[in-house]
Amino acid sequence: MDKGHNHNGEGGEEQVSEEQRQNRRVCKRCKHLYATSSNTSTSCRFHPSFFVCRRHDDQKRYYELGQDDPPYAAKFYDCCGAEDAEAPGCTTNFHISYDDE
Repeated sequence: MDKGHNHNGEGGEEQVSEEQRQNRRVCKRCKHLYATSSNTSTSCRFHPSFFVCRRHDDQKRYYELGQDDPPYAAKFYDCCGAEDAEAPGCTTNFHISYDDE
């Protein structure tokens, strides 16, 4: 997509206004581009904790360990227990911009 243009889905292009461009931010949590005017309490889906490698509470393993992983290791998000590093976030909230600090 060309900077400053928005495809309208019908093969044509419409000019994106300067106001719309200035209204877009990158979220610190989910890294998605969002419009500040449409930011709601459910816009951002993220994990509030880290993806860790350590002993899991239930002692079960649902995946193959890497060659360098200790035999007791488990890899999961500490917040929800999801064992896939690409798992969708377990929490929703407003997007937070890098400009919000």
